[in-house]
Amino acid sequence: MNTKKLVITLVLFAFVLTGCSFNKDKDAIIEVNDKVITKAEFEKDFNKEINNPVFKQLGINTKSKNGFMYLLIKGRVINNLIVKSLVNQEIEKRNIKVTEKDVDKAIKAKIQQVGSKAKFDEILKQNGVSPAEYKKELTEELKLEKLVDMIKTVKVTENDAKRYYNANENSFKYPDKVRASHILISANPYEIRENLKLKNKNLSDDEIEKLVEEEMKVKLKEAEKVLAQVKKDPTSFKKIAKDVSDDTESAKQGGDLGFFASQEMVEPFSKAAFSMKPNTISEIVKTPYGYHIIMVTDRMAAGKDSFDDVKQEIMMKLEQDKKIEVFENFVEDIKKNAKIEYLDESYNPETLTNELKNQAASNPVANEEVNEANHSATPNPAASKSEKESADNQSNNTKEEKE
Repeated sequence: MNTKKLVITLVLFAFVLTGCSFNKDKDAIIEVNDKVITKAEFEKDFNKEINNPVFKQLGINTKSKNGFMYLLIKGRVINNLIVKSLVNQEIEKRNIKVTEKDVDKAIKAKIQQVGSKAKFDEILKQNGVSPAEYKKELTEELKLEKLVDMIKTVKVTENDAKRYYNANENSFKYPDKVRASHILISANPYEIRENLKLKNKNLSDDEIEKLVEEEMKVKLKEAEKVLAQVKKDPTSFKKIAKDVSDDTESAKQGGDLGFFASQEMVEPFSKAAFSMKPNTISEIVKTPYGYHIIMVTDRMAAGKDSFDDVKQEIMMKLEQDKKIEVFENFVEDIKKNAKIEYLDESYNPETLTNELKNQAASNPVANEEVNEANHSATPNPAASKSEKESADNQSNNTKEEKE
């Protein structure tokens, strides 16, 4: 069984190649050859970047105008918009088209990659992307792939894959795993508390806490009732999971979560599952998500994927890496030969770099970030995977979120 998943998506970059204006505009801030980038286009992309919840989680201040992170993000967005414009111009010049048939075929391939349409839809939902938005982004992605194919034919051999496999042997090792199914009775104290506060604005904190405790007790009794049913007839586990589990995705599979390593689940869940023998049912297990009833169905000892198991995935990864390299080199060339005029000097990367350096001079830590700032010819490929990462990675993450 292939248990080590590689990134096999053919996404080259996450940005969508739309939105750069083709005519002069009074709101224009940058002119790229004979096309313009407007302030509205910049603000749309900039706001999306600066409101990334990751910054908030890390306590990074991105709202201070002309602050270090503000300028850093501004420079990256400007660079991305310029690249978008240049690549759009090249796609237009080469008359690259993508048909509905091309898009439908690509979507079917991605659904097959994740395992099912239900899982594919769940991944889109988790990332806040509608099917229509994804289809639009995929259309632009396919244009990029066609462009890269026109620039240079990329070939990866089985020997290339074998060399990669041998050089990255540890990447294909996996720890002990168990296969388990579960029934979840959702009971998150934080969510219960927030809902109660909305509905009962006149209650004190102590009164709210008492109601939270009562609701948790109700949920626990519900879980105990389900556990009694399952223990009375273990063969009914799948049916009961489909009928009552609040983990709607796994419920469709009778509660089956597939194989997972201990670190892929929250600790109480993993601790219980890894202490059980196959074909046994746990007592009630409490996690931040609620109350679980777990049935372990199989175990798998630590091991390593064989080359044959991962050969195709490695070849696709290597092909993706080469395509990104071809694309980056191509963009570097067309950017050097492009006529780029900054109609508003505050959007000139050189101006931003100087401001960043001035701030970094009094901040040694920031200085290191300036050196890695985003004024290269292309956006950071690693950053592209966050929005449209391959389903293999997402499906693994989904398990932990559900549990």
